[in-house]
Amino acid sequence: MNPRVEGRVPVLIVGGSLVGLSASLFLGRLGVPHVLVEKHADTSRHPRGRGNNVRTMELYRVAGAEDPIREAAAVLADNHGILQARSLTGDDQEWLFREIDPGGGLARFSPAAWCLCSQNDLEPVLLRCARELGGDLRFSTELITSEQDADGVTAVVKDRNTGEHTTLRADYLIAADGPRSPVRERLGIGQRGPGDLFHNVSITFRARELADAVGDRRFIACYLTDPEADGALLPVDNREEWVFHAPWHPERGETLEDFTDERCVAHIRRATGVPDMAVEITGKAPWHAAERVAERYSAGRIFLAGDAAHEMSPTGAFGSNTGIQDAHNLAWKLAAVLDGAAAPALLDTYEEERRPVAEVTSARASARSAEHSHPGYDPAPGGGGRQRGVLTVALGYCYPCGAVIGADPELPVVPEQLRLTGEPGTRAPHLWLHGDGARRSTLDLYERSFVLLTGTEDGKIWRAAAEAAAAHWSACLDHYRIGTDADADLVPEEGVDWAEVHGTAPEGAVLVRPDGFVAWRADGRVADPEGALREVLGGLLRRA
Repeated sequence: MNPRVEGRVPVLIVGGSLVGLSASLFLGRLGVPHVLVEKHADTSRHPRGRGNNVRTMELYRVAGAEDPIREAAAVLADNHGILQARSLTGDDQEWLFREIDPGGGLARFSPAAWCLCSQNDLEPVLLRCARELGGDLRFSTELITSEQDADGVTAVVKDRNTGEHTTLRADYLIAADGPRSPVRERLGIGQRGPGDLFHNVSITFRARELADAVGDRRFIACYLTDPEADGALLPVDNREEWVFHAPWHPERGETLEDFTDERCVAHIRRATGVPDMAVEITGKAPWHAAERVAERYSAGRIFLAGDAAHEMSPTGAFGSNTGIQDAHNLAWKLAAVLDGAAAPALLDTYEEERRPVAEVTSARASARSAEHSHPGYDPAPGGGGRQRGVLTVALGYCYPCGAVIGADPELPVVPEQLRLTGEPGTRAPHLWLHGDGARRSTLDLYERSFVLLTGTEDGKIWRAAAEAAAAHWSACLDHYRIGTDADADLVPEEGVDWAEVHGTAPEGAVLVRPDGFVAWRADGRVADPEGALREVLGGLLRRA
């Protein structure tokens, strides 16, 4: 068969789940043409991967997708906390935590908030938003082969409905094709880490009586600990649709066929403590928890993202969030290189920045599963212990090296305490600003260009320097003067000092990357602002 040949596309995305769809969304926002291929016929129908952390919601906010996502998640908007109980009807019950954001303290750090939106509800929103931006997303389309040379990647894809083969030529390929990534395997990229941790079968079912047993306990998940019928119960609609994760032990010879409807019904009844409950099994899906990180995140023009790059225990939903943030990190760098503003060497910083984050986060996810006694997980002695700083993992991770200038190389990738005070390599601080009749966060400024923040005292000098440096490198660089006088572009809320929030002096400056991370900071007056910015931009874009 002679494949039909299409024209060249800047980026080919392989995989149309959360990470691939997010990559399409982020590239679309940056005006990068791309094709996405997904072998399945449609988005996920199984309610899983529901926890979207605050950093992920910041990214979706800037990408214009936050509101439709929250609309899709409305049914679970009042669910909070993790409950652990021997059964729903007994006295042996304990809240592992009651609120995701007790006291609302997160508002000091972010304009966004956590969002409980199941994958089957989230993916259609991402698909719609990506297509509205012009993304070419093809379901029932499978990658057959991919080969690269110095100038690009040649891929053959198959339409699984018609059997037609098509040859695509792309500048770059993003492999978001899951934990058993065929792309990664063809590249010969190995993985490191403990490996498989445990196995579960996710059972979807209907049970109207269960809502009575749950009562007003609006939990995210309930870990049920009866030794004869343990598992995790998750609400889908808080009324009659539910999910139960039952331990599965293939290492003992247990097969999926052993999970008959009768067995599943009996297990759920005993676990919940409602022995005569009417249960209708509507679906079963096996899943595997593992801790692995790819030895490399790229090979030439091909990049790994999401589960193809790292596998994590599901406790805390760190895996999907880390993958979405991979896609965001990679998208702006691909856009800069494809636009000619950055040298291809900028893409090397994708692995420099994201791989250490995955290593630390995957270890934290495993430790959290041990702490929560996740059904089916039997960690090695000493592997548990109370975990602190979930917010530091979600929001406080940083880049000690990569596309940053002046970062402390000893900076821990995930700090013990949350510090978002403008240090290079950290997510830029959130600050509410007013201008042009609107109220917005500083984080809303970061998407399509580098952004320079300064005060008004030396604002004209910095503006001229920014324009000259950007012109020298043909780079996109916006400049905002923040203050309360007539020269200000944006005004902070009363009583807030922008420079103090960003850890600099009033005459200093902060340069922020398109992904919202601080790229460089001038802590005081600079003798040659234009020369400094020119050198910094060249270093960031790998053109110096």
